[in-house]
Amino acid sequence: MMSESPSRAGIDPRGPRFGAGLTAILLAAALVLGPSSGMPVLIVQTLAFAAGAMLGLKYQPWGWFYQTILRRFLAAPDELEDPRPPRFAQVIGLVFAIIGLIGSVTAAAPIFYVAVGFALVAALLNALFDFCLGCEIYVLLNRVASKQTFTRRWTV
Repeated sequence: MMSESPSRAGIDPRGPRFGAGLTAILLAAALVLGPSSGMPVLIVQTLAFAAGAMLGLKYQPWGWFYQTILRRFLAAPDELEDPRPPRFAQVIGLVFAIIGLIGSVTAAAPIFYVAVGFALVAALLNALFDFCLGCEIYVLLNRVASKQTFTRRWTV
């Protein structure tokens, strides 16, 4: 059975960018509040990352809000985007959020600040400059994997 092409199963690229803006606000708040007071905010964002990574972007709370509320007030996007790279970016965000939570729970403030700081930088790059770092990593990993597959097929 043939899978749907990314253009037919695509997503509005403005949705992940909107989500990145909300994510940046929450991560910045977690950083300002610190490891103990910021933990509840980081838990909310961790759950949002988990939903996006495991269930898909339309089930991620910020993506759901964009799709059901905001999208109806906007014109159709010029083009649709493959949902796999932004979903992979959610996985990376989830990893950094979990590391931040571990730093918070274990009272290892530097781990909290570094992990949440990295996630915040990635969210800001997406929200402000439309540069999805996780998406770029996804593309790079696919390129490397396809080169290895190609090499294995032709070398004996």
